[in-house]
Amino acid sequence: MQISKNFSLGEMTKSQTALRLDIFNEPQPEDLYNLHMLCDNILQPVREHFGRPITINSGYRSSELCVAIGSSEKSQHAKGEAADFEVLGVDNKVVAEWIRDNLDFDQLILEFYKDGEPTSGWIHCSYSNRKRGSVLRYDGKNYTKGL
Repeated sequence: MQISKNFSLGEMTKSQTALRLDIFNEPQPEDLYNLHMLCDNILQPVREHFGRPITINSGYRSSELCVAIGSSEKSQHAKGEAADFEVLGVDNKVVAEWIRDNLDFDQLILEFYKDGEPTSGWIHCSYSNRKRGSVLRYDGKNYTKGL
């Protein structure tokens, strides 16, 4: 099932952990709606702007899957509102800056990024009705404001 022009439900729900632990990882109708909104408002515009494939590291995660990987069952991933991703061949900070400057998002986090290492880390971005516009950087221990 296609969620948007370039994103399928399969890639938004794929999880090696879910497969290994036999965890059901299919979104409910409200979660599926949220995934459509995430793809339409964040992922598809990023794909079209950079003209390159996007690798989804983590999209939808059921509550059970969130707990299994050490995340919160209240994570925006469990609602279909967030994805962790990278754009093939583009510095993760450059992508995060473009999202910050051009898209309407809820939360944007540049995670585990190291300056001078363009392929380090990944981007976490969420889309929801809240639209906090929160921009953070996470190094594995601390969150700081900005990129």
